[in-house]
Amino acid sequence: MSIFRPVTLITGASAGIGRSLAKVFAAHGHEVALIARREDPLQDLAREIAAAGGRAHVVPVDLARADAPARISHELLSRGLEPAVVVNNAGFGLFGPAHELDRGEQLAMIELNVRTLTDMSLRWIDSLGRHGGGILNVASMAAFAPGPNMAVYYATKAFVLSFSEALHRELAEKNVRVTVVCPGPVKTEFQARAGMSDGMTRSLLAQPADRVAEEAYRGFAAGKRLVIPGFANKVAALLPRLAPRSLVLSSARKWQKRATPKPEGWPRRTQQKA
Repeated sequence: MSIFRPVTLITGASAGIGRSLAKVFAAHGHEVALIARREDPLQDLAREIAAAGGRAHVVPVDLARADAPARISHELLSRGLEPAVVVNNAGFGLFGPAHELDRGEQLAMIELNVRTLTDMSLRWIDSLGRHGGGILNVASMAAFAPGPNMAVYYATKAFVLSFSEALHRELAEKNVRVTVVCPGPVKTEFQARAGMSDGMTRSLLAQPADRVAEEAYRGFAAGKRLVIPGFANKVAALLPRLAPRSLVLSSARKWQKRATPKPEGWPRRTQQKA
């Protein structure tokens, strides 16, 4: 028994998949804590959730800061809350050859996409177990292959997939569910902020954010290890495991050409889920 009220943490809730996940969890009766750097979009979302009969807490925190998880923990405790579910959605990508992109920004991407997600996944295990909750980590179809022109981003998502699948097995005995969702292209701020074309979001692999969120929630609720939204994506996820690595690399490079932006807009940082 805990004196604290259970809450579902959702990082990167200000836009895109994170915003849709917050609405889906709230619609299924979860009290949610909305976490992102930008406060105004979080307040708008909290009001929308409240109007639909849900309850949301706004926790504006820059997850790029090394002390962000500790600040979130302190803020929750001060409000009498503790995590029952952690949804790690926040992250960003960088488009362009790794040797031409800013090295510091690439290291910052690893910090957010890997270190912060790992910290958030492991920080509240006892609390998650008490409430029979769990962890939902958002990876990507990028997790299944190397990605020339987004080399570090693809590598971070491969980490998220591997780490989450291992936790799924490790934490089962603690009554903690762990699910990783690997969506294909989703039209969000990722493309607009990157100056990328929307070629990927017009492909057969593309899905809207709300559909990805619904499938992710259903998979998490069912205790699934891995959720790949959309039949085409399920098929595509198998190919890198069956094809020669050289062919996978060549195909990934051709795929990235769909996202080639105008020369003056490249390379640019993409804040995918802030």
